[in-house]
Amino acid sequence: MNKSLSPSPNRAVAWWLLTGAAMIMIQVLIGGITRLTESGLSITEWKPITGMLPPLSNGAWQIEFDKYKQTDQFKYLHADFTLSDFKFIFFWEWFHRFWARLLGIVFIIGFVWFLIKRKFKREMIIPLIILFLLGALQGAIGWIMVKSGLVPEKYFVGHVELTTHFMAALGLLVYTFWFALRLLVPEQQRIHNPALKNFTIAILLVLFVQLCYGGFMAGLRAATAAPTWPTINGEWVPDAVFKDMGDAGLVNHPIVVHFIHRALAYLVLLLVTLWFFILPKTKISAWLNKTKIWPLALVWTQVILGICTVLFSPSSVALVWFGVLHQFTAMLLLISLVWMRYLIKK
Repeated sequence: MNKSLSPSPNRAVAWWLLTGAAMIMIQVLIGGITRLTESGLSITEWKPITGMLPPLSNGAWQIEFDKYKQTDQFKYLHADFTLSDFKFIFFWEWFHRFWARLLGIVFIIGFVWFLIKRKFKREMIIPLIILFLLGALQGAIGWIMVKSGLVPEKYFVGHVELTTHFMAALGLLVYTFWFALRLLVPEQQRIHNPALKNFTIAILLVLFVQLCYGGFMAGLRAATAAPTWPTINGEWVPDAVFKDMGDAGLVNHPIVVHFIHRALAYLVLLLVTLWFFILPKTKISAWLNKTKIWPLALVWTQVILGICTVLFSPSSVALVWFGVLHQFTAMLLLISLVWMRYLIKK
């Protein structure tokens, strides 16, 4: 994917890819709602074909509910659930899987159509194969994640598996978006600035780690462990950072994860702000000049939403709303920085 493709006279392929990227973003948001509403374990089986449709009769609903009753999540957390309560969480998990199937259909139909119309260039074939393999891998990771919560003494999916699923989705999003940029962006809109390119890559690497810890936050429900700001339960550096960082506490302890997530957020904010102000005022393309404000605006918005998510996390309804908005802005920030990286070449 490092070599540029010349912009295609038929830009339909690029817009097909961008449509897929938008659908991936929606899929991630549905996944966020699924996690925050604790819906991920409501469907205990993986049925790629027959699972397209939800239960269509009262008897079918009762069968699915009985399967859910076998999970420890139901036994120890949701034992008071009625069938109506179950239908609510079932919907979000079913919709998450349904959208994933719909996304696959969109990619397959588009691929077949453009193949018949001979719109693909030879150099597109390998990237397209990789794209489909990444999509299939994402589905497999999703089922592994669900299975991690369907074992004794587990009430939720594993936070490491959840984060792997989340980051794989973002990887698929970035790959698809980058592929589309190769077809859409005229070469004259890209500037040559090695130092700025390296700085942008460095920000993306820090953001990658930050997003991983965002996944850990969601999986461990770490926001509710410290619903305060600017301190963490009254401490700037919690004692747990020194006492519990070892023995896998770096990724398993809610307060440690919370502290690292906040610290990385401030670091990303600082780096993006610095990036904006050192951006050259001359020798800059028109597209870069018009869009350079995006990362700065998004990173400040993201920090504010992160603060709101933490402060309102005791409310389950507010946690879902702010959590999803926080996740959506994180994806926009990631996309904006990938856009900047593409416009700044070696």
